[in-house]
Amino acid sequence: MSNVTLFLKETLRKPGEVVAIAPSSQAVGRKMTRGLENVRGPIVEIGPGTGSFTREILMRGVHPSRLTLLETNENFCAILRDRFPGVRVLNRPAQDIQKIGLTGIGAVVSGVPVLARPQIQREVVGRALDVMAPTGWFSQITYSPRAPIGTAMQAELGVTATYRGMVWANLPPAHVFAFHRIQH
Repeated sequence: MSNVTLFLKETLRKPGEVVAIAPSSQAVGRKMTRGLENVRGPIVEIGPGTGSFTREILMRGVHPSRLTLLETNENFCAILRDRFPGVRVLNRPAQDIQKIGLTGIGAVVSGVPVLARPQIQREVVGRALDVMAPTGWFSQITYSPRAPIGTAMQAELGVTATYRGMVWANLPPAHVFAFHRIQH
């Protein structure tokens, strides 16, 4: 089954659970995962859906045993386990990142929508930061040209945003940001 077919099927089956309108493109995946080849420690992907970013993470040379996926849709989890042997796939929400037994996380790749959702920003990005290495980073897709986490929340979380760029080859066109801890 193609990513688009699987995605549409799950969108119709559980419309509140699948929040994007289409699977992310390979071009967005490349921008989201740029730099992972230099990251040490575990890598976590939250909201992997059909595995568009997962494939790109592995293409960067990340060994499957270093990658953990957090996905709430059980059908997506089954597909991800089948498609990516050796990758740890957990049927859990992104908010559980502190409870999965990982510390020193080198990077988080996020397909979870956080724009204009302060509670989700605290629960997802804030909790991820608690288990990330000091030099770790959080890569986030958004459909807005502005950082999906505003300056006040960035200050609260102790992060700064770096704009990685826009990808026209996506439905809808996407923007990618990376968040890093503010080093004192």
